[in-house]
Amino acid sequence: MGNTEMMKIIYLDNAATTPVDKEVLKEMLPYFEKNFENASTLYKLGREARRAVEKSRKIIADFLQVSSEEIIFTSGGTEANNLAIKGVALANPGKKQIITSVIEHPSVLETCRFLEKQGYRVDYIPVDKEGIVSVEEIKRRINKDTLLVSVMHVNNEIGTIQPIEEIAEICRQKKVLFHTDAVQSFGKLKIDASKFDLLSASGHKINCVKGVGFLYIKKGIRISGILNGGGQERGMRSGTENVSGIVSLGKAVEIAEERIKNKESERVERLRDKIINELLKINGTRLNGSRDKRIFSNVNISFENIEGEALVLLLDDKGICCSTGSACSSHSLKASSVLKAIGLGDFGAHGSLRITLGWQNNEKEIDFTINEIKKAVARLRKISADVLTKHMPGGEEHEKER
Repeated sequence: MGNTEMMKIIYLDNAATTPVDKEVLKEMLPYFEKNFENASTLYKLGREARRAVEKSRKIIADFLQVSSEEIIFTSGGTEANNLAIKGVALANPGKKQIITSVIEHPSVLETCRFLEKQGYRVDYIPVDKEGIVSVEEIKRRINKDTLLVSVMHVNNEIGTIQPIEEIAEICRQKKVLFHTDAVQSFGKLKIDASKFDLLSASGHKINCVKGVGFLYIKKGIRISGILNGGGQERGMRSGTENVSGIVSLGKAVEIAEERIKNKESERVERLRDKIINELLKINGTRLNGSRDKRIFSNVNISFENIEGEALVLLLDDKGICCSTGSACSSHSLKASSVLKAIGLGDFGAHGSLRITLGWQNNEKEIDFTINEIKKAVARLRKISADVLTKHMPGGEEHEKER
């Protein structure tokens, strides 16, 4: 048995995914066993499954202050983003411009690039050094050919909170559709979705199972489905409903709403601030993203003369799970485009560490993590200095004399 298996794991990568809440698991288990039926069937057991689906739909709609019929279940945030952008484009072929930001999730950026190949023009709006998109620049870019503006609520890498209500109001005035990717904010921040035209969310970011999410579509929006089949979800999302997943999402939202009411985020925010304050005491560090306009659970810090992947692996040896860059593209060796967009060079971007807290984390874990990060940074910088010494003129001779 390896050391990692024997030690306590400190999970600090909650922006990537979250552990399933015990109450969520308990709620969904019957829909694998006794109530496993297809929700589209007409007999009694199928109708019971349908009632469970509709109950969850209403829980989510009430949480977002919208109507149940405006919630369409999907397999997660990526599908919801694809449905929002491609679906609107398919249903409204007369307009060919889309506006988005340079720091969107790949499921938005790659969908936009796909549409560019179909003849659409996409304007990618830059962000400032704190990772905030310019509302005025978006307003300037909107014209009579603009179909959709898509700007995420909270960035998945640096945690910045975008001024989506301001952008939505401009879009409303200009009669342009507005979509927000709320995957990183849904269930953490209170959202009035009625102010937007489309909103995407995912279950596994809020202690629900993987494989379920939804798209909010304001009543009256012209949009086409992108999956052909049996016409489930009011024709917007064909495919047998994931009843157990949908039930788990409804329960997760109930728990999330209770946490928001109880202001549990304040405890997590104190832990976040402790991490930021302590790590910034290390020479050659910088906080990436806004200090103030930031989700309460996100820390993203860059360390000079450090390789982020090496730091992650050293922390992993101590049972601490963090990430560098975005987990959705962790197989890539390219520097984070988000970090480069806020002004970091390749070296700075490669030296980043993302810590994202969850409800399960406590102060003892955070104190241990801070201490291990400080030790790991010192160790890696020493290795880096030794390597540089060896490669300096006369370095090898100097080593022999030691």
